Amino acid sequence: MANNKKMTNKISTTLKSSRTSNELIGVTKLGEKITSEFYYAPEILETFINKHPHQDAWTSLICTEFTTLCPKTGQPDFAKIFINYIADKLMVESKSLKLYLTSFRQHGHFHEDLIQIICNDLSSLMHPKYLEVVGVFTPRGGISIFPYCNFSNQQKKFKEIKLKRLSEYAPGKYSMDLSLIY
Repeated sequence: MANNKKMTNKISTTLKSSRTSNELIGVTKLGEKITSEFYYAPEILETFINKHPHQDAWTSLICTEFTTLCPKTGQPDFAKIFINYIADKLMVESKSLKLYLTSFRQHGHFHEDLIQIICNDLSSLMHPKYLEVVGVFTPRGGISIFPYCNFSNQQKKFKEIKLKRLSEYAPGKYSMDLSLIY
């Protein structure tokens, strides 16, 4: 029991020292008790500083329980949202992203528009080197919809990634085998 307490204290001390209080100034949603916003709220998104902007590294965020409404009928639509990006100076804070994605729950948009809105909001927020958003929507009326959009900064190599991935896109290509998630 004493060893577990020492380990917990060591981990707690380590976690507290990994980010300075100045680096966490904009992170306010994490640890908040209110966990849902039911109307489209891009202002809820928060960022934190990427400590390694000189390196190019992929970050993938997957929302497996996305819900929104059909703009015509008000019927619920369900999806998995895949967000893949290469950060520059800022990264999106995951709790704020969860709250942001939840904010679409009572908001009606066509699937294609929705994925573009998410891409636009995240690219405006973070100004990443590269970003793509993929929607894997549950079929309705026998039709599956897999919208995809991407963004890149002005650097040649990221513009090339954007064009290559857009031209080679196919459903399932930039998402993942969901058995790896669960």
